[in-house]
Amino acid sequence: MSAVAVLSPAEWETLWLSLQVSLAATAAVAGPGVALGWLLARREFPGKLLLDTLVHLPLVLTPVVVGYLLLLTFGRSGPLGPLLEALGIEVAFTTLGAVLAAAVVALPLVVRSVRTAVELVDPGLEDAAAVLGAGPLRRFRTVTLPLAAPGVVAGLTLGFARSLGEFGATITLAGSIAGETRTLPLAIFQGTQVPGGDGAALRLTVVSVLLSAAALLASELVVRRLRRGAGGGQT
Repeated sequence: MSAVAVLSPAEWETLWLSLQVSLAATAAVAGPGVALGWLLARREFPGKLLLDTLVHLPLVLTPVVVGYLLLLTFGRSGPLGPLLEALGIEVAFTTLGAVLAAAVVALPLVVRSVRTAVELVDPGLEDAAAVLGAGPLRRFRTVTLPLAAPGVVAGLTLGFARSLGEFGATITLAGSIAGETRTLPLAIFQGTQVPGGDGAALRLTVVSVLLSAAALLASELVVRRLRRGAGGGQT
């Protein structure tokens, strides 16, 4: 019998919450990730190196540090805390906090993938479109983005997988609250810390592996199809 078939109601709740958080985080970084990837690939401007460093900093920082910095920024005593509270928005120890933590650690992977994909697009094609009268937005939408689509898809998939596996930043900013912020990694850790929790930890580990593998496989199939459609290669 598969691990999914024997999940308890609480474990199903954890799985559903994890998918919601990961999908929301991926959706949140899609626009900024594509925009930043294009900007870093195509434009030179003062402060570019600093921006590049800040965007990729979560890749090298310990996730707990990322989560703590987010807590200092978005917590009630942080610089943005009072403003968010006035708007009725709570970040720390909420599902929104879990999404924010996952999005911050996923963003660099999306940006790196998009940047590489855009750099591989021949600028001459964009120049030809400009000569034909296409404005910057239309050139991006009709030339750059379609040709860079495999890299964009790959980046978003990596971002989703990273969100799904996020632990340190999430537990620091959002805690481990059942039904609210306890995603798969946190539930697995919880299972290893309590007597008799090894079975739940093992089942959720299997589910995590299956989900990540399925996401990577789906991404590879989509990327290959996009490349065939663009005439960029064979499967």
